[in-house]
Amino acid sequence: MVVSSLASEVFFMKSLSEMVAPPGSEWRRGGALYGRESEPSQARSSGVSGKLVSVDGGRWLAGRSDQRVARVAFVLLALLMSACTSEDAPPGTSGDQGPEPGTGGDGGTGPDSGTGPDSGTGGGGGTGPDSGTGGGGGTGPDPDTSMAPSKNPQFSWFEYEGKDPVYQEFTAGEGEYLNPILAGFYPDPSICRVGEDYYLVNSSFSYFPGVPIFHSRDLVHWTQLGHVLDRPSQLDLDSQAISEGIFAPAIRHHDGLFYMVTTLVGGGGNFFVTAADPAGPWSDPTWLNSVDGIDPSFFFDDNGKAYVVNNGPPAGESLYDGHRALWIQEFDVATQKMVGPRSVIVDGGVDISKKPIWIEGPHIFKVDGTYYLIAAEGGTGDQHSEVVFRSASVTGPYEPYAGNPILTQRHLDRNRPFPVTSTGHADFVQLPNGDWWSVFLGTRPYEGDLYNTGRETFLMPVRWVDGWPVITAGTETVPYVHDTPALPPQPAPAIPMSGNFTYRDEFDGDELAPTWNFIRTPVEQWHDLTASPGWLTLKARPAHLGQREQPSFVGRRQQHGWASASTAMKYLPSAPGDAAGLVAFQNDDFYYFLGVTLADGKPVIQLEKKAGSSANGEPQVIASAPLDLSAGTPIHLKIEAQGAAYSFSYAREPGAWVSLLEEVDGKTLSTQQAGGFVGTYIGLYAYTEQP
Repeated sequence: MVVSSLASEVFFMKSLSEMVAPPGSEWRRGGALYGRESEPSQARSSGVSGKLVSVDGGRWLAGRSDQRVARVAFVLLALLMSACTSEDAPPGTSGDQGPEPGTGGDGGTGPDSGTGPDSGTGGGGGTGPDSGTGGGGGTGPDPDTSMAPSKNPQFSWFEYEGKDPVYQEFTAGEGEYLNPILAGFYPDPSICRVGEDYYLVNSSFSYFPGVPIFHSRDLVHWTQLGHVLDRPSQLDLDSQAISEGIFAPAIRHHDGLFYMVTTLVGGGGNFFVTAADPAGPWSDPTWLNSVDGIDPSFFFDDNGKAYVVNNGPPAGESLYDGHRALWIQEFDVATQKMVGPRSVIVDGGVDISKKPIWIEGPHIFKVDGTYYLIAAEGGTGDQHSEVVFRSASVTGPYEPYAGNPILTQRHLDRNRPFPVTSTGHADFVQLPNGDWWSVFLGTRPYEGDLYNTGRETFLMPVRWVDGWPVITAGTETVPYVHDTPALPPQPAPAIPMSGNFTYRDEFDGDELAPTWNFIRTPVEQWHDLTASPGWLTLKARPAHLGQREQPSFVGRRQQHGWASASTAMKYLPSAPGDAAGLVAFQNDDFYYFLGVTLADGKPVIQLEKKAGSSANGEPQVIASAPLDLSAGTPIHLKIEAQGAAYSFSYAREPGAWVSLLEEVDGKTLSTQQAGGFVGTYIGLYAYTEQP
């Protein structure tokens, strides 16, 4: 029969599609679950946007052009399958196996099964709740059977829009730039220059991959190259608290090699990695076991010697809470080891009689034969500042600047419009024309000392006053708009990082954009962009959000106080406890989850809130509504932030938003209330108790 012939062709096409992107197949990038390509893409050199992906030992092109072909093939596949009947199916084929062995994705008994309004007649399904339908296919609104609803949610797109009122007040004209240059949770910036190129890194705490690295040629427009620590062998964050992990990385370049040195708090302590190319691959860590404390930084002197300077405990007994010291020790470049004695070069801070706290984040520069030591002082809250010392010798003694601090906003009126606060933790870079500029962290509260965006990266020029570098003085404020550095202007990056913007990810590549992160280090591959091109699939796993596990969560930073994030999700919970959706996540104890789950066996859209020790530390359902998922079409989810207020909504049709709960307390997502050192992430999440 013609139908039987068609069915045979269908099974051949499906087998071929599974060879190209088998369900559950795992690929590694640079030896990692998330990292750099293991080899250059031959596809790019031939004009095709794609790359070679390793699949079960073979190499298959999985670029965007191929994805379009795959989509057409799957549509044809569905149409051909719809022509089949159960009696015409090839012998011995009771149904197509779904994305998970034994459970399938288009079950004969499920809500979208053979006899449903959007399906063919089928040839006999599997036995699991999401098992296969065999020869039957759908003619409903989404003919791509690879995207049928299942317990593993699929996300069609994600859109983020930033709309801070401050950028309606301040706009950058020609020859000007906006602060912050990296909006959102990008704290503790460190910068270096190599020729005409500038490279910047930030702290990442317990998010993976670790240490985002950016490139610019004008100090204003920054493109993320990736992450320095993108392999599990480089960064183990197992069971770490969100505000543990990677603290204060420092980047330097010496003799053709990039060095990034940092602290793994709650882990192994201080270490460094190296790379010939800042885009990677970076080496595995070399641990500096003799260097205690935090915030190490390399200084390469022009006489061939090198040093590590860092924050550590004082040499003797601590005199008060927050009493710290700055230490220095020589580093042997040839052996890559610390040598010689360690010595204190600053005890306490500028004036120990005033009990200064948390001297940290040190960097050393040499200018006209004089050594300058800059460091943060006062803690990273609203009393934060940057101070400077100088010496004729790299090992001291160092004298403090009489006009310290060289950067702070702590003495200014908190009620001033659009304040920038908590400034400090600076690093300097010199331009080819001799100008000096500084990157540093700051915060933008929406009320008092409340901000949900974390500590951000700002840019300002450094001026020299009587042989001392100064960033701000007196009542000078950190500007939102400033004249650009004397560098050739560069085009805006593909992914915006400053000002108000809208960014949409269609998930049409074969890997996640570098702005996405996981919570802690993944130990298995649970996200996929290739099995169903144009969709991000998350494997639901019994790993809880908020319990120091490694959940199926992928998120990006909330970069504005006033913002919205939305997505379209295809999902069908099949057992009690199954849940998937959109999360506003501050840390393990403070988050909101807007998602789809089951209540009394029926699908609902609900909002959960976890707020520290309230409700015995358990997440509480604060809003819920019944949901009809029988059509199999995506559900749209949206989180909106307006400073201290968050609103949550959903839609069954694009743009037809239904409010679930409005103006919920967003202060619970602030760094001040949640504690720690991070900002809010907005991300996608999936969970099941029965994988």
